[in-house]
Amino acid sequence: MSTVMLAISEKMAQWLSTTPSWLQNAPEGIQNIFYQLYQTWIMNDNWHYFTDGLKVTILATLGALVIGVVIGVLIAVIRSAHDSSRKKPPVALRILNALSKLYLTVVRGTPMIVQLLIMCFVVMVPRGQEELLRCATITFGLNSGAYVAEIIRSGIQSIDQGQMEAGRSLGFNYGQTMRYIIIPQAIKNILPALGNELITLLKETSVATVIGLNDLTKGAQIIVSTNYTTLVSYISLAAIYLVLVLALTKLLSIFERRMKNSDR
Repeated sequence: MSTVMLAISEKMAQWLSTTPSWLQNAPEGIQNIFYQLYQTWIMNDNWHYFTDGLKVTILATLGALVIGVVIGVLIAVIRSAHDSSRKKPPVALRILNALSKLYLTVVRGTPMIVQLLIMCFVVMVPRGQEELLRCATITFGLNSGAYVAEIIRSGIQSIDQGQMEAGRSLGFNYGQTMRYIIIPQAIKNILPALGNELITLLKETSVATVIGLNDLTKGAQIIVSTNYTTLVSYISLAAIYLVLVLALTKLLSIFERRMKNSDR
């Protein structure tokens, strides 16, 4: 038996001597699972890795969501204005539309992890956890913005053209009509798709471990590298993500129900 395995067995024997008799008499497999739970969550206050990582994951997700929605709305409005123009669009609008298409093509055509590596090791070159978090948040936001833009654009296209004409007849310009009439109606239509994008964004933040960000996934990896509790650590990680997704799904369901009630 290797030196590492002997050390683990000795520590486990010492720990078992402090546990209730029913656990001491339990099968070896049950004892191993409980010992891994102890190592993963209690020993050396390892639960801090999960709680600290959870804070980083939530901050990165919320920051990326704000960036993604802002970029998505701007690009969706630009592309919708260009496509709905009955005459030849102005030069400025055509340039903005071309830049928007280029952005969408590049972002949706390259993997998230590659974008993260380029942003953090070529463009920004962060030092320290705060700069890593900023870099990851910007990257996730830029990536999410491309998908949010297409979601919002599809919602805008689902609104009857008469809504735009009605707004213009009331004296609103294009921007005011989009802000007060079109986009509020489009949001109701695309809320489920936006919710899915938020859930996807939350899970995709786990790739930030490749740049050394101490997020939720990195916390589990640190525990595994220290205690070799692969089974319990990664199952605990999956359970935390699952709880977060279920909570988001429930909140989105409540929000969608209230919006439907307001229509009635």
